[in-house]
Amino acid sequence: MKLQPDRSSVPTLTAHGPGWVAVDGERIPHSVIVSAQGDRIAWAGTRFEDLGPAEFAQLATLDVEVLIFGSGSKIRFPRPAWLAPLAARRIGLETMDTPAACRTYNILAQEGRRVAAALLVEPPS
Repeated sequence: MKLQPDRSSVPTLTAHGPGWVAVDGERIPHSVIVSAQGDRIAWAGTRFEDLGPAEFAQLATLDVEVLIFGSGSKIRFPRPAWLAPLAARRIGLETMDTPAACRTYNILAQEGRRVAAALLVEPPS
């Protein structure tokens, strides 16, 4: 699905599909972290089952107020213990499927919020 955001100075998720997301038109075929501050970081894991405490500890190093977790093709919630580093830094976490996470990130980034999206990009089935 192609998304049509307004022009913006923040990184924008412009499209997504099975096995990829696009940031500012660049197609990315792996899980990725994108922040409104300009970060674009490859993120470990191609399946929800590959994620664990280390991946969420990495997210706690970001300078954001809210983190959108795109859990792949369906909503799957991380274990509460994995979220301790985020809670310690007072970073809010919202979990949704990856397509919804792309749309939500764009809205919050356009509003000027300190937001990041951690997107699980699963291989196409």
